[in-house]
Amino acid sequence: MKFDFASFLVELEQFASNMGAKVFGVADLNKLRTKTPDLLKMLPGYYSRAIVSGIRLQKAVLKDIRNEPTPLYFHNYRQVNYQLDALALMLADKIQEAGYNALAVPASQIIKKDPMSGHISHKLLGWAAGIGFIGRSTLLVHPDYGTQLRYVSVLTDMPLKAGDPHTGDCGDCKACIPACPAKAIKEKKEDFDLQACYAKLTEFTRIPFIGQHICGVCVKTCTGKIKTDPSDKNQALRAKARSLPVESKSSSGETVAKTDEIPKPKGAAFSAKTSK
Repeated sequence: MKFDFASFLVELEQFASNMGAKVFGVADLNKLRTKTPDLLKMLPGYYSRAIVSGIRLQKAVLKDIRNEPTPLYFHNYRQVNYQLDALALMLADKIQEAGYNALAVPASQIIKKDPMSGHISHKLLGWAAGIGFIGRSTLLVHPDYGTQLRYVSVLTDMPLKAGDPHTGDCGDCKACIPACPAKAIKEKKEDFDLQACYAKLTEFTRIPFIGQHICGVCVKTCTGKIKTDPSDKNQALRAKARSLPVESKSSSGETVAKTDEIPKPKGAAFSAKTSK
């Protein structure tokens, strides 16, 4: 019997939603390699697809941030990473059980300090999957959630249908520039001062009960609420993702379907094209 990849992808997306993911997408690694040949040099195996999932940081925690990270932000940041890693492991297991190779890439594991980097860029994969665009802060910007999501990726050789890279940008929105405590964010994302950012993050590690290279200030500032470009090919996919059916239990114990509505963007922070 022929394997139904489309139905299996829906199953994976639904599982991710039930595990708390607000966004989900698939990137074509073969296309991405043409622009970034060393994309997977830090990882074993050969993969053609990347499944990217994102879980939202808590609004109340972000609201409490002023000019530096708080212990609550550190806790929420860490717990969301744990949740993402658990999700990725289970998605990879489902793919493996279906007969294909899969590798769950850690959500936030630093393997190089100069510059600071992980096994692979989740934000780059998110952009390639059509989840969002890379903003002035060099973070992945989602139309509805801005930069207030954290991401994890699962690499696989399963030939799943992939999205198209996001085609938006920040437009006239410059809210993150004056907010950045390191003054690292500039008008053009290409001018982002990585050294200044890293120096400030290192400074923040000395804050009591933080001890990690995190900030959260620009994350708080970028809330999304972006006007979508009508020509964006991923608009329909995102619209579908805003109303994912989620299984729940009724008072009688029966499994029922409910809808987890994600608010649609209302503002105009950018003309649409998409993490710290």
